[in-house]
Amino acid sequence: MKALVLTEYNHFDLQDLPKPTIRPDEVLVRVQAVGICGSDVHGMDGSSGRRIPPIVMGHEASGIIAEVGAEVKNWSVGDRVTFDSTVYALDDWYSRRGQYNLSDGREVVGVSTPDFKRQGAFAEFVAVPQHILYAIPENVTFTQAALVEPVAVALHALSLTPIQVNESAVVVGAGMIGLFIIQALKLAGCGAIIAIDLDDDRLALAKNLGATNVINARSGDVAKQVQTLTHGRGADVSFEVVGAGPTVKTAIDCVRKGATVTLVGNLAPTVEIPLQAVVTRQLRLQGSCAINGEYEAALALISSGRINVEAILSAEVPLNEGADWFKRLYAKEKGLIKVVLKP
Repeated sequence: MKALVLTEYNHFDLQDLPKPTIRPDEVLVRVQAVGICGSDVHGMDGSSGRRIPPIVMGHEASGIIAEVGAEVKNWSVGDRVTFDSTVYALDDWYSRRGQYNLSDGREVVGVSTPDFKRQGAFAEFVAVPQHILYAIPENVTFTQAALVEPVAVALHALSLTPIQVNESAVVVGAGMIGLFIIQALKLAGCGAIIAIDLDDDRLALAKNLGATNVINARSGDVAKQVQTLTHGRGADVSFEVVGAGPTVKTAIDCVRKGATVTLVGNLAPTVEIPLQAVVTRQLRLQGSCAINGEYEAALALISSGRINVEAILSAEVPLNEGADWFKRLYAKEKGLIKVVLKP
């Protein structure tokens, strides 16, 4: 099969690799569409430590089942499927508690660390266990289904965050996940939805997708602007979707006393936080890790049109052009948010 391989940091080769051999509980998926995730872009230079070459990356994918293992039930060759990015053991202590995203020994499709290596979907075929599969609704395209994973990440962040109808929210970072969080907040009945970013084009898109207000982070005192929009108090909740020190501080500065700050981005391994502000204002800081059962809801929302995934799609290109598009995304080319490869 053809596969786009990260052979060394910052370098890809399109190679001929053996088609994956499936285990009894796995299926072989013929990939039809796969998204380039921001974590792949940041991982290709080695900074994240989670894409150790050589590795076939890619975890946001959809396709058609080409083979089924001997122990696979309720799935057949020809089924249209997508799959969770997390591979977990069903008998793990956390999985049994309904927290499979935190399971010990979990692996992520298309990720390579010192602890595990699991080949991903920047290829013609990928092998995945049956228990992470989801059927694609008839009216959902393969490209749309390749974007279910980031929608589910956004829904998981919301599921952890206490927000009531008509309350206010700040979203720091209007990239792909941030734009999906904005749409989900609108569906949840949020009142003021304030998007903060450095890119005016992304802020304009955020406004189109449901943000009631947008603020360019270069435009002055951001926290004061948020207070002006929230009765002088600050937002009831905030979501940080970048993962850097300055944006984490913004997410903390922009909320009211007693608020919840949900940290979704994890670009930087460590950041400084204003500890006294967190303690004296009795803020709740929490992380949101991946997905924990939100796939069905994400598929239903895309199928019904209540979540718009095409709005963030920048390009659909052949797999053999993947290396060039990685470079463009890494260079933060203006206007690029999401690129989907077609093997």
